[in-house]
Amino acid sequence: MSVGQPKSALDTPVLWVDLDLLEQNIKHLGHYFKKAGVGWRPHTKGIKVPAIAHKLIDAGAIGVTCAKLGEAEVMAAAGIKDILIANQVVGPIKISRLVNLQRHADVMVAIDSLNNAQEISQAATRADVRVRALIEVNVGMDRCGVQPGAPVVDLATKVAALPGFRLAGVMGWEGHVVVIKDQQEKERRCKDAASALVRSAEMCRASGLEVSIVSCGGSGTYKITSAIGGVTEIQAGGAVFADVAYRSWGVDTAYTLFVQATVTSRPSATRAIVDAGRKAMNGEVVMPQLWGVEGAQLTALHAEHGILQLAGQEVHLQVGDKVDFVVGYGDNTVFLHNQLWGVRNGTVEIAWDISARGKLT
Repeated sequence: MSVGQPKSALDTPVLWVDLDLLEQNIKHLGHYFKKAGVGWRPHTKGIKVPAIAHKLIDAGAIGVTCAKLGEAEVMAAAGIKDILIANQVVGPIKISRLVNLQRHADVMVAIDSLNNAQEISQAATRADVRVRALIEVNVGMDRCGVQPGAPVVDLATKVAALPGFRLAGVMGWEGHVVVIKDQQEKERRCKDAASALVRSAEMCRASGLEVSIVSCGGSGTYKITSAIGGVTEIQAGGAVFADVAYRSWGVDTAYTLFVQATVTSRPSATRAIVDAGRKAMNGEVVMPQLWGVEGAQLTALHAEHGILQLAGQEVHLQVGDKVDFVVGYGDNTVFLHNQLWGVRNGTVEIAWDISARGKLT
């Protein structure tokens, strides 16, 4: 057991979070959204730890967002009551799980198909529960969702009339704009996307439909979307951890999430090897960054090895040394680990099971 021990006592590779900085980020985001006058429903697809979800709610979050039904089940079992599954729940097995989960939490679901809505309606009616629905709108991501405007009104009208449902609003995800480097262009495209979502909600209301929720806004866009009139809640969650990818998308919260590794080989003056490869930290979106070692850079990830390029012999890395990497992209990294270790002032304070890892269904 490493709780109470120095961080260096953790065996490697190991995922850890700086608790002071995590709490600082959570407090900052909670205050930001309160000041902006929008609800905060942070996405937990890259967090996966119910204890952290409770910290978010304690800081003012109105609930959480999940990517998968299995994640929602984990959060509900941990006492989270207000949950959005920002995805379609399709097929009799999942639909049965969804309607049964309603007895334990208020779980909203994204809808972009009448057939899917009808199947959920039938199951909910049999179970004598009601499921809140958000119509998913394609605001430019070209993934899921109906087109803005009249198609949203049409589907929303039909869903609202189904037994076992309560139409709650609309949702969209402007993820296609996060990688835009030109800030003015990013703001323009983001505003266009969110405005299409808001207009769709207004058209629904003009048709007599009750649409109280307009949900959008990821970590890479929350400063833009939270200022758009008509948006009621923001889904930004990754900014709680921040990482190399989120920082490149404009997030300004502190790095909190790291992988500690051990130098296992120093075969030459310009190369060192660590015991953290792709199975410990993902480099698909962006490579992790070596932290606090001058003249060294992570250049490749193999299955079990990380390859460091060194400036020369003056880089004093020896076999057995422990080093830290800022996670490249938390959404693709946290789920690789069974536990997340909380560290404060260099001492291990807590170990959290990553309960929602592996919840693919």
